[in-house]
Amino acid sequence: MSTLAPALSLRLPREFLLPGPVILDRYFSLDEFRELCDHFPDLQMEREKNGKIRIMSPVKAGSGKRENMVGFFLTQWNYKNKSGEVFGPSTGIYLAGGAVKSPDAAWVSNERMKNISPEEEENDFLQVVPDFIMEIRSQTDRISRFKRKMTDTWMKNGVRLGWLIDPFAEKVYVYRDLQAPEILEGFDGRLLSGEDVLPGFEMPLDELKVKKR
Repeated sequence: MSTLAPALSLRLPREFLLPGPVILDRYFSLDEFRELCDHFPDLQMEREKNGKIRIMSPVKAGSGKRENMVGFFLTQWNYKNKSGEVFGPSTGIYLAGGAVKSPDAAWVSNERMKNISPEEEENDFLQVVPDFIMEIRSQTDRISRFKRKMTDTWMKNGVRLGWLIDPFAEKVYVYRDLQAPEILEGFDGRLLSGEDVLPGFEMPLDELKVKKR
């Protein structure tokens, strides 16, 4: 019989022993959140609009591989046309109402980036809403939570195009402005288009398939 859980329970608050992300259940101001991030730079955290803090665990190997793959294709496309900037999955992004969120990949056009100074870029969270974001479901993520995040966090704040990719069900939910998402099923041979937001960008969904035993 394992003694790990009883040992941990002597040292950790109850919320650290529950399944899912850890929620720090009190109000944190933006300044307190910055200080928390500076104090624990290795933790991946998001701030909700209500000031509560969500701490996420490291992703499993398969999810990490898929995150890196979409970042590679997006960066490769952007390097060729130089029309904006690509940001990785640990980038904090300021949103209206005080939330600070991190998508799995984000692209911001030069037009939206033009008011961000070099000092702000190096020393603070991203203070502009991306034109495009991508979220990739991991095996333990609830798809319902991701759907709410796509609608309430990203699209309502001005993202022009969003992809929610579920590699386990081989589905993609394509969000455009405030319209209902388009659902695409099946990854075999499918290229996901960046449409008029990312002209010429294509993501081969075959690269995101879950390996079968």
